[in-house]
Amino acid sequence: QYSLIKDVVSSLKRHRMHEQQFTHHPLLVLSNFGLQQIQVKLMASMFQNMFPSINVHRVNLNSIKRCLLISYDTETQLLSFRHYSVKVVPVGVSKGLKKLLQEKFPNMSRLEDISELL
Repeated sequence: QYSLIKDVVSSLKRHRMHEQQFTHHPLLVLSNFGLQQIQVKLMASMFQNMFPSINVHRVNLNSIKRCLLISYDTETQLLSFRHYSVKVVPVGVSKGLKKLLQEKFPNMSRLEDISELL
């Protein structure tokens, strides 16, 4: 079973698709591929070699825009394939500072000093 991209986009209230999402490879997450069966090991190896490996100590979190989740169901022997868009947002900061960190410019016409924004 599959869905076309136009069907997925039309079902979303706010879709976030832009070209920058596809400039970097996705973060690959494999679930239930730890079995000792040769065909499961072969599938895991094939999926891992489709995308470059990520050094978790050196990766820039802002460069990860997508996550690819592949899950294997041992009972039905089916693969579940999910492709997510990832957005990094600052948390625990004021609304004005959040806009600045996201490189958006808040309306400061009502403010007398920058400290009111922060």
